[in-house]
Amino acid sequence: MSQTKTLKVRVTLFCILAGIVLAMTAVVTDHWAVLSPHMEHHNTTCEAAHFGLWRICTKRIPMDDSKTCGPITLPGEKNCSYFRHFNPGESSEIFEFTTQKEYSISAAAIAIFSLGFVILGSLCVLLSFGKKRDYLLRPASMFYTFAGLCILVSVEVMRQSVKRMIDSEDTVWIEYYYSWSFACACAAFVLLFLSGLALLLFSLPRMPRNPWESCMDAEPEH
Repeated sequence: MSQTKTLKVRVTLFCILAGIVLAMTAVVTDHWAVLSPHMEHHNTTCEAAHFGLWRICTKRIPMDDSKTCGPITLPGEKNCSYFRHFNPGESSEIFEFTTQKEYSISAAAIAIFSLGFVILGSLCVLLSFGKKRDYLLRPASMFYTFAGLCILVSVEVMRQSVKRMIDSEDTVWIEYYYSWSFACACAAFVLLFLSGLALLLFSLPRMPRNPWESCMDAEPEH
């Protein structure tokens, strides 16, 4: 591989590493969406919530003069619990009542698939550091691309889950916004998907320079 291609591959791998860090951050944190309930004028406190792939956290915070709940960063009594379908010993009636268990399980499972593709791609990259193993960068690029697509699907499943939760008449939540974990997942998709495609292009063999030159006749790259 030429020095120019080597530099491009290294820059691409750095972008992939940033995407991996963002993906792992999104998977393990619980700030994908923040929910606010309907406000009663006589209430002095409100219970906002934020959740991720694995658990939901509720926080009782004081209401201000505008009778709005939040922001979630205000101090207050906080209670976090894992979703019941992931840990039967925990109590999470709010989530079980206000959203669909299938959405939560699907989003979490797809995110785990994404991390699995990341691990496979990283193994291929590590093995490619050996002599004359540059061809392993090609399957690595595909694994990273698949990881980015899985993150995108997980993001969409979570978005649909929040939308159906807000639209449901059985819920107390009327307002929502996506938080920094959701942003990390979106950024991870962009980095992994685009960098995976770029790595595939950079790892392909050099195309013949002349019409009569075949790939086998081309000079080997060093």
